[in-house]
Amino acid sequence: MRRALLATLLVVTPVLYAKERILLHRIGPSQSTLFIANADGSNERALLPNSGFDYNASLSADGKWIVFTSERGGSADIYRVHPDGSGLERLTDDPAYDYQGALSPDGKQLAFVSSRGTGSADIWVLDLQTKKAQNLSHAPGSFRPSWSPDGKWIAFSSDRNTPVRRDGGRFEQSHAVSIYLMRADGTDVRRLTPAGKFAGSPKWSPDGERIVFYEMDIQDTFYARRASPVVGPGKLVDSQIVSVSIANGTCQEHTSGPGLKVSPQFLSGNRIGFVMKAGPRMGLVFTTGEQGTEGQMRNPSWARDGKSVVYQKWSTEPWRQNEPMFSIDPEFDLAQSDPFPAFSHDGKKLAVTYLGTVPSSRMSSISVMDADGTNAKQIFRGEEGTLALAPQWSPKDDWIAFGVGFYFAPRSGRPARVMLMRPDGSELHELTKTAGNSGFPSWSPDGKRIVYRFWSEGEYGLRIINLDDGSSTKLTSGFDNFPSWSPKGDLIAFTRLSEDDYDIYTIRPDGTDLKRLTTTPGNDAHNMWSPDGKHILFSSARLGFKDEASLSDDVPQPYGELFVMDADGSNQRPLTDNQWEDATPAWAPLSLP
Repeated sequence: MRRALLATLLVVTPVLYAKERILLHRIGPSQSTLFIANADGSNERALLPNSGFDYNASLSADGKWIVFTSERGGSADIYRVHPDGSGLERLTDDPAYDYQGALSPDGKQLAFVSSRGTGSADIWVLDLQTKKAQNLSHAPGSFRPSWSPDGKWIAFSSDRNTPVRRDGGRFEQSHAVSIYLMRADGTDVRRLTPAGKFAGSPKWSPDGERIVFYEMDIQDTFYARRASPVVGPGKLVDSQIVSVSIANGTCQEHTSGPGLKVSPQFLSGNRIGFVMKAGPRMGLVFTTGEQGTEGQMRNPSWARDGKSVVYQKWSTEPWRQNEPMFSIDPEFDLAQSDPFPAFSHDGKKLAVTYLGTVPSSRMSSISVMDADGTNAKQIFRGEEGTLALAPQWSPKDDWIAFGVGFYFAPRSGRPARVMLMRPDGSELHELTKTAGNSGFPSWSPDGKRIVYRFWSEGEYGLRIINLDDGSSTKLTSGFDNFPSWSPKGDLIAFTRLSEDDYDIYTIRPDGTDLKRLTTTPGNDAHNMWSPDGKHILFSSARLGFKDEASLSDDVPQPYGELFVMDADGSNQRPLTDNQWEDATPAWAPLSLP
């Protein structure tokens, strides 16, 4: 598809090029490397000389292969390699998200999780000889397949048939997961753990009589995915290692005490290895009291003889600005950006929410750079603890509007307000002076008005401020956010919470013609217009979690995918497919190098 894009919002200059250019902010690791080590984590070495964003490794029953997920070919696919790093082989080759592979005990079949067909997570099996793959679970929201020692059964975790759940009034969703069992052909599915508790990452005992997993409170699955999994003053998220009998369903706790314990595996008898993700000591731990190497190991898989282990380590380095990303739609080029990117209308400059790697400076500053990511300069730095979000260029590119303050605390003594400044950081002044929490500004195409989100105690909605006289009018009175003025000036798109669900709406600037564009369960938000006003970008949770939420590392919404739709809400389709959070997109007005 080739479309004429607007070079500016005031002067129409058709520019034709092959692909649309979109920046987005991906919350997730920027790199992942596999390591193999002694069973306790000592004598660690990289599995492969060059990491291709490799993760979710598992050792075959005979110890001859390590199966893992890699994005070295663009989309996530499953590979295998010998423990000495030789014999690298690609097992799947599909544009869908293929991951969490596990070889059957006889080495003839590969069980894995894939988004093929539906875009959501299902358990699939691949015959390695015929290369035929089939969906076994047919229930989106299925993860972590584990073969029984005799190869007749597959245990897995799943959030199937559970509604969207939010705890504590949060925008982010909790994750209700249980352990299930099915035959290797997908029949005789049964649930092993009851509802009301989170149970994840099943692994079989060597004798095939028990399945071990980790268990925690469902409401704590939000805190468990954070960098600091704290549920209250001085209290971390706790989980326990539990096993269940296949024969009679009786459960046995193998651990006690504090700490977020994940990814357990039976080694011999009642000796179980697991990862202490957070707590008094992070690293590899064993139920017999031994403590392995400290560190941020993830998803360990021990060899059957108990002598070695393979695991991943996520990179803590931030993504590079404008780093290319895989797009499942060939009409779109995607690239990484700092949060809330915004192109100037001439396509030459880019404003982002923050610049730098110091955590204390994140989300409290605004930077401007060339569109290719070079020559970055911080033009605003807020107070410690405040948020500076969503910079937006005026139609003539001579002003930048943004919000700053305590965004999500209407009762705060320092609520957020909308600010204006020049692109060089000069002439900073406050635009909204009334009591209440204001943010997420968007300019009208003529540059005379700005729509913004307004919250106060007992009052919510969108407001429009007239820049000539400073007067403000109420546009909506719902629980609304993220307003975005269309390039044609005829519509304002926004996110609304209604009937316990977040969806995208449009409304005319005079308050008429309210339309709901999305209706699927889960959060739809962060809407952004295309430069020609024909399409809307947005983030959506409709495809669900693609892994257990508690295994994420500082990814608040690991179900967030980037979508695009026509301006009337039709033709909704995804652009990303992964287990991270893709949000706050920006659509380039010009083709960039």
